[in-house]
Amino acid sequence: MVGGKMVRAQTPPPAPQRLLRINEVAAETGLTTRAIRYYEEIGLLEPHGRSDGDYRQYDASDLARLSFIRSLRDDAGFSLAQIGQLLEDDAARERNRERFRATEDPTERRAILTDARIRVERQIETLEAKAARLATMIDEARARRGHLDAHLAELDGGDPPHPDRPAAGPAAGSKARR
Repeated sequence: MVGGKMVRAQTPPPAPQRLLRINEVAAETGLTTRAIRYYEEIGLLEPHGRSDGDYRQYDASDLARLSFIRSLRDDAGFSLAQIGQLLEDDAARERNRERFRATEDPTERRAILTDARIRVERQIETLEAKAARLATMIDEARARRGHLDAHLAELDGGDPPHPDRPAAGPAAGSKARR
């Protein structure tokens, strides 16, 4: 209240969104400017906009998308084509959600749900194939570890891991010279 009158508190306008240039984005994401431009070229990223000087400008959502792309590429080992498909499926899911809410027509709703299901099936196939490759790699690494353990056991007086092969190493060489 001011002077006996109710005064509505004014909220300050929101702060302008901070936009970054490509070199700043590269520094924050750990990607090269060349990689960022390439991602834009192949459709994985669309910058927020361009400055008056025609410089690319990126916002927080662009940074999050680039971090997600990098994680899929580096941590999960997805190809850029697979990443593009995953990102497109994610965008389609959002579009389908909006279309589904906007219609009451059962035929259209069925078509939307069918499209969404096909996309999810494709994602499952991609993820299962990746999981199968990783499981194979883990099994191979475990086999190598087991082989190394057998050699260590032999050094401790256990059976040789390759009884059908002639003994190798310095001890075998001294036995052969005797």
